[in-house]
Amino acid sequence: MQLNTKALQTTLNITLLLAILSCLFFNPTPAQALGSGEAIPDFAEFSRSVQNKQANVLRGVYVPDVLAFPIIQQPANNAGYVSQTDGEITQFSMASQFENVGLLAHNNLSGRFFSKLALGQEVRLVYGDGKVEYFVITKIFQFQALQPTSPYSSFRDLSNDETLTAEQLFNQVYRGDRHVTFQTCIAGPGSLSWGRLFVVATPKPIYFEPDRFGWRLPR
Repeated sequence: MQLNTKALQTTLNITLLLAILSCLFFNPTPAQALGSGEAIPDFAEFSRSVQNKQANVLRGVYVPDVLAFPIIQQPANNAGYVSQTDGEITQFSMASQFENVGLLAHNNLSGRFFSKLALGQEVRLVYGDGKVEYFVITKIFQFQALQPTSPYSSFRDLSNDETLTAEQLFNQVYRGDRHVTFQTCIAGPGSLSWGRLFVVATPKPIYFEPDRFGWRLPR
């Protein structure tokens, strides 16, 4: 039992490192995407385009006036996989184990629009059956990878110079109460993977107002 526990922890640590460092291993050629400054469809049109009648399967993400991308899932047992197709975002399977949503993209593909996300913006997740979840961006983190080409790199928080291990960073951005985390790399001198950008969105509160008949309606 002790051996199995140790093996499980080793597997977990490797998976964490792959997840945090995934953008190191790909350098695909950019193509067209639906992002800020380009032709973004209205939400109803986008929602219809990504639905496939599969409940509980995440199919698309929409941020008004910023981005509208279909979402694909990672292959089984490949938590380091990130789509090399521009115009797609990859759902991070390990975040789902903690009942959170991780959205991954390379910074020279769909991830280049993550830097346009800002505090207070609304995020809409569309599921296969047409269900929509609403979130609002509440936190943005930027980290420098201190050893960009090493799978054992530590990360420096650019806001306060605090240094975190890959596991500590994972816990900060992917564990906890229900939320969405966008992740991509930050380009720096001589490297597309100089740092990491994480944009966190939490569930949007639902407000109620009384109508003229005394009922309280959501808005």
